[in-house]
Amino acid sequence: MIVPDFLSVPERPARPRQYGITHVIDTGVTPAGAGDVLQAAGDSVDIWKTGWGTAYIDRGLEQKLALLRDAGVASCLGGTMLEIAWCQGVAEACLDWAAAVGFTHVEVSRGTVPMSQDDKRALIRRAAGRFVVLAEVGTKDPADTPVPAAWRAEALGDLGAGAALVVAEGRQSGTVGIYDDAGSPRAGVVEELVDAVGTDRIVFEAPRAAQQAWFIRRFGPHVNLGNVGLGEVLSVETLRLGLRADTADLHTVVGPVT
Repeated sequence: MIVPDFLSVPERPARPRQYGITHVIDTGVTPAGAGDVLQAAGDSVDIWKTGWGTAYIDRGLEQKLALLRDAGVASCLGGTMLEIAWCQGVAEACLDWAAAVGFTHVEVSRGTVPMSQDDKRALIRRAAGRFVVLAEVGTKDPADTPVPAAWRAEALGDLGAGAALVVAEGRQSGTVGIYDDAGSPRAGVVEELVDAVGTDRIVFEAPRAAQQAWFIRRFGPHVNLGNVGLGEVLSVETLRLGLRADTADLHTVVGPVT
């Protein structure tokens, strides 16, 4: 392959990245489909999350995890499945299984079942000994209006319990948590989280192109973005590099045509 190098674009850190993370959501793609994504865009993927409870019924899961391991991409068990396991009193069995099949990361959340912050942090501590933990802040209830100070306190507490990263809830729809029902970012909540822990410790769920562009324009090309669709990985990378109209003005240097 002849790789072009004639444009001036922001330099992206090599994997494993500590910032500029692209976190994707797998809603049930086949191993062949996963292989296609990794072949075309694997260098741009950092964390691959199995959405919802798909990992429990996906018979191609172990094959996909092997592909991710070979590609150097972190694999993350989605938080909904662990929440349900916790609610049924089998969280330890879920974590044992996740370790056995080869997950490197787990998401700990409390957006689906009733769970106190104390119980969430206890679950983070249990998981942190074996996995890299992503702690999600926020609920999936569209009627829940976020209180910035409460999100700040939860994020700090989760990191203190052993989480490596905070995930700011936005869902696959991009209409809850850090977004209003029209999909516009709630700037006050975002700024409170950033002020509390810094951009390097937060993954902002941003499934929509306009949301991805907003975060890149606000915090730069190395902001951490999550819940990116598997078909949108290269699209997000073009936004980071200023190769798409939404962010081209951030990096374009206008000169004479030669």
